[in-house]
Formats: sequence, C-alpha cells, structure tokens
Amino acid sequence: MPSNENPKSQIKSRQRVAQHGEVFTNPREVNAMLDLVRDESYRLDSRFLEPACGDGNFLIEILRRKLSLIENIRSQTEWEFRSLIAVGSCYGIELLEDNAAICRQRLLAEVIAQKGGEGCSNGYTESLRYMLQKNIVCGDALTYRTADGRPITFSEWTPIAGSMQFARRDFQFDFLVNQTHQYSLFDEQGEAQSFDEPIKSYPPVHYTQLFTQA
Repeated sequence: MPSNENPKSQIKSRQRVAQHGEVFTNPREVNAMLDLVRDESYRLDSRFLEPACGDGNFLIEILRRKLSLIENIRSQTEWEFRSLIAVGSCYGIELLEDNAAICRQRLLAEVIAQKGGEGCSNGYTESLRYMLQKNIVCGDALTYRTADGRPITFSEWTPIAGSMQFARRDFQFDFLVNQTHQYSLFDEQGEAQSFDEPIKSYPPVHYTQLFTQA
C-alpha cells in the first residue's frame, strides 16, 4: 500500500483504516522493495502497475528513478519527449478518488519540478496531465471496474523511433490479467502472436498533442 510524504504518518484516519484498510508504507520500505527490481526501476520504458496506489508513493519513487536518467538532457524537446516515456510507463489503480487525485498531482509536480516549471512547450503540460488522467485510475483492481462501474481501461503509450510521436493503444484491464483471454504465443504456422488485444488503436501523434485523442 502506498504512503504519505510524511514517513511517520501511516494512516489518515482510523475510520479510513476500518472502512478501506488504508495503511501507508514508509518511503524507506518502498525504496527497499524497488531495489529488488533495481534494473527495471531505472529503465525509462519499463512499465509498472500499482493496483492499490493510494496517493502514489510507490509510483513517485519509480518516476524519480526514471527521471534521474534524463536530468542532464539539454534539449527541451528531447527532455519533454523522454519524460513522457517515463510517465507513460507508470500506472496505478486506487479505490478512493481523493487519493487518486493526489497521486496525479504529485506525479505532475515531480515532473515539472525537474525543469523548474518553466519553458515547457505548448501542449506539453496538457499532454502530461492527460497521460496521468489515463494512467492513474480511480477504481477497484479486484473487480476490474472504475468508481462509476465501467471496465478499467489503460492506454499503452509507445514512442515512435526517430520521431517525437507516440502511438496509443487502449486495453481493458480484465483482459490483460485474465489468463483465459490470452492466446498462444505462436499460431499453427509457428508465427509469433500478441498476447493482448487492444480495444482501440490510435494513429501516431506528436507528444504535444496527446490530449487531443479523447
């Protein structure tokens, strides 16, 4: 379970503990756990999903590790593009809306802070907010449903080599985790096949225009 910024505060209220089992993990334990997969946590495009992300302590530590890989990039556009690769690889599901909103805000602030919040390209901040809205979902990971009862859907953000574009595919969460929906790796002719079936695919678009793909 995720944690507050305050390492000494592991609960928000006794009522929330009783109703939702909400107990936060201290950053020290978070980083110790992430060190178990250290190489992956320091890979820019390695995807992580926290199914009970709370206010985002696991995700923010993952994001910090990823952003450390690009902190010395001088080109603003290159940094922006690569920062979205990092953000796009971080996913979370949270039962409580206030926690989900705080998680998005913390991740947004972490990215903006690295560049001092100045000089961002037109559309970059909007694309960043849009990506976080898609990646951090208020819902129940056990029922695969959002707070309003819809199936949880995640977007896969794939950077296009040699460009500043992303291709997006949307996947239904229950399909991704339910083994009965997965196909063989190979067809009858021995050709490799994909495990996953997107519910929608989008044409590649410049990273400053991601928010236009409603």
